[in-house]
This record gives sequence, structure tokens and C-alpha cells, in this order.
Amino acid sequence: MLQTHRRSKAQHRTQRRNHQTKQKPRTQRIQPLSARESANSTYGPRIVFSARENLPSISDGVSEMSELFDGTIDKLLSRSGVSPSEIDVLVVNVSMISAVPSLTAMIINKYKMRENIKTYNLTGMGCSASLISTNVVENIFKNRKNVCALVVASESLSPNWYGGNDRSGGCAVLLTNKVALKHRAIVWFEPTMVPEMNPMDAACRGKMTEGRLGFYLGKNLPKVATRAFVDNLKEIAPKILPLRELLRFTIASFARKMTQTSSKGGGGRPVINFKTGVDHFCVHTGGKAVIDGIGQSLSLTEYDLEPARMTLHRFGNTSASSLWYVLGYMEAKRRLKKGDKVFMISFGAGFKCNSCLWEVVRDLDDRNVWDDCVDSYPPQTLTNPFMEKYGWLSSEDPSTFKLLEFQTTRS
Repeated sequence: MLQTHRRSKAQHRTQRRNHQTKQKPRTQRIQPLSARESANSTYGPRIVFSARENLPSISDGVSEMSELFDGTIDKLLSRSGVSPSEIDVLVVNVSMISAVPSLTAMIINKYKMRENIKTYNLTGMGCSASLISTNVVENIFKNRKNVCALVVASESLSPNWYGGNDRSGGCAVLLTNKVALKHRAIVWFEPTMVPEMNPMDAACRGKMTEGRLGFYLGKNLPKVATRAFVDNLKEIAPKILPLRELLRFTIASFARKMTQTSSKGGGGRPVINFKTGVDHFCVHTGGKAVIDGIGQSLSLTEYDLEPARMTLHRFGNTSASSLWYVLGYMEAKRRLKKGDKVFMISFGAGFKCNSCLWEVVRDLDDRNVWDDCVDSYPPQTLTNPFMEKYGWLSSEDPSTFKLLEFQTTRS
């Protein structure tokens, strides 16, 4: 069972304000905030707007996370009717910050949770951390009954802001296997979690040019991601698809092999139809290329991909919490009906690919974090006018900033 709340305005809007600062810091702020897939109403950390992004501290990250916890966990507990003392397990996944005391300790002290609560801090998992956290809770549920688990997913941008040329949000989820809370659930978790990990440095954190810290995405990332994605689908397909579709795909694959053996031509490769067992696809918002790639691989329509595209446009890539923003869009648009199956899939550092299936237990229509804008989505165009005007900053070149020499003559 699951209750979820996504963060809305815990961070400053990335409104393109003309701060009275030196030219170089301003240029670096504009550059990463200019994203083709994101709108002007996305969010950024406070440190960017105070012109300190090049001098971050761990306290900036902790302050950012504290602000997230205040706005998100409070609303989730109030909405679900569960008190902090009823929480048995706390899982926090924030990949790029490791605070002492830990973020779980911060939450426990703030909400006066029990001293014997089980806590888990997940770091370094990247964008796939939400489903890994869910898997942690799933394994606990197998051995313990009547458990309430709080999962908090976010990413700390403040100490990890990258202003180089090598080129926030968060959510809280309440999971439980308590029968007494069955009537409050919005979706059921199907026992189909499939984690897939490939030990390759296609996505990792490290130093870029000029000694700047950043997150490196290698040229082999598409190939590694495809391999992890295919391996994941091979494992989860038998668990979520009806037998008739598996038989059809097996027969079609066998027929193609026989045709290839007897002649040079073999026709197109058969494609398995995931829509026979899935009603909605909750796709990781890692970027336009990621969404397009998953859509092409699964033969999805623009209607299927709309929640992911709109989430990327409105909130940007919020890392591990992005899947819950996508789910929130489906809920706000009243797409989720009782009995529907929702397939979640995410990618993360390592390289990781994780997926799972949820079943909707009642019709959902909460406008949640999308309340202030859902009626305007989808927009007529996803083009960011700010990017069109200032996108040239992303390809920063010395010649770009040369001052024109004017010759003046006396009349």
C-alpha cells in the first residue's frame, strides 16, 4: 500500500532575475538553468540565486534537505493520518550528500520518532534510488508484518552545482503492509521488483576540466543503458505479462529464426507488447533522449509518454523523486482508475536499471503538486523561450564575449 506526497515550492523558482553580481557568476548560473526540455517555472537551490554556487558548503545541502523535509513529510503524515511514532522503518535516498549526523537522524529528531526505528541511508544510487528504496522495504515486508515504512527521495543540488562546460525537488512515500490501513492505500505494490546492475563507469561523479566537480556521463552510456534495459525487461516480462502475449512472442521469434535459416530475409524482429499487461508507463525523466528511447523500445504512444515529458518540462530532472512526479501527473489528470497497472522504470549511476509494477486500488483524482498548473498541460509547445534566447551560453567560447572595438572620430 502506498501514500505519496511530492514537494511543490520548497525551492526557489528559477526565475531569470538580473542579480547585481559579477558577469562570470551570472553567466554560470544562466548556463545550467537553460534547458531545452524544462520550462521557466522549474526550481533551483537558493545558493544559485545568492551567487555562491562556486563556493558551496555541506551546510547548504543540509539546509536544502531540511527545507524539503519540512514541506513534504509534514503533508504526507497529515494526509495519511499516520503519526511519526507509528513509523517502523525510515529509508532516505539522497545520492550526492553524506551528512553527519545523517539525514535519517535529522528526520527522527525533528519528528520525535521512536528510538528503535530501523533506518537506511542510501547514497550513490543516482536516479534509480527510489525503486531501490522500495525494494529495501519490500524485503522487510517479507519478514515482518504490520510495518509502516517512510521513504524520502530527493537530491541535494546546493553542494553539487556544476558550472563548468563539460556538460530540485523531492518526495515522501509511505509504504505499509498493515491490513488496518488497507482502506487508505492508493496503489498496491506487485512483488515484481527487478534490479539490474552493470559494473561499468558509464555514469559517475568526478572532477571535470578546471578541477570542477561534476557528474560524468560517458560516451558508452547509451550502449550500457540499452543492455541494462533489455536485461531488465527479459526478467520482468514473464512476471507482468499475460501468458497469451508470452506465447505469441515466443512463436513469432521462433518463426523468424526459421525464416532466417531458410532464406536471407527474415522480416522485422518481433516486439513484445507490454500494453497487454500494463495500462500506464511511469518513465524516468532523465532527459528527452531517455524518454524517446524508452518510448521507441516499448512502442509507446505520445499519450503514454506525456506524463514523463510534462514532468521534465515542469520540474526538470528531479533525480530519484522524478518517478513520483510522473505518477502525480497521471493522478492529477485522472488517468488512474481502480485495477489499472502502472509500470515504473528508472536508470541510475553504476549503471543501474530498475523496474516494478503497481496496481491502483481506487480511482485517483488528487491534483497534488500539479494543482497550480495541470490545467495548462500539455502546452502547445515544449520549447523553452529562455533557452532560445540565451542557449548560446551553453557553448561558451572566448570569442563569444569579445567586446567590439569602436572607432570614434571627431566631427
